[in-house]
Amino acid sequence: MGNTIRFGVSLDSDLLDRFDALCDKRGYQARSEAIRDLIRNTLVEQEWEDSNGDVAATLTLVYDHHKSDLAQRVTTAQHDHHHLIITTLHVHLDHHNCLEVLVLKGPGPDVRGLAQRLISTKGVMFGRLSPATTGKNLC
Repeated sequence: MGNTIRFGVSLDSDLLDRFDALCDKRGYQARSEAIRDLIRNTLVEQEWEDSNGDVAATLTLVYDHHKSDLAQRVTTAQHDHHHLIITTLHVHLDHHNCLEVLVLKGPGPDVRGLAQRLISTKGVMFGRLSPATTGKNLC
């Protein structure tokens, strides 16, 4: 980790008021912590846009396991891409609906491809890929 550097930022007072309100709402003790998080989030987004290297993510799916062979198709896709899946969590929300969370790590295009395959599987009611980072390029 590098040295801490202080720098100034010029902002419109209305924008700063809104930022301070957001910091307060999210529990930041100081603007610096919020700004660091914003910078890191932007760097992670850039990592996902530019990278063919390893990325990390979670994929959340909700589906009705009674729908034809949906559970089997979701499982087959996961087995076909086992090298990208670190772990899964499967929760029975009610008699019909399941929530599944997959923790993924691998080349960006492969992770995105698997996520899109699972999200677009007929019968999946909800799917969302949440990009994260391996942390290798963040301070």
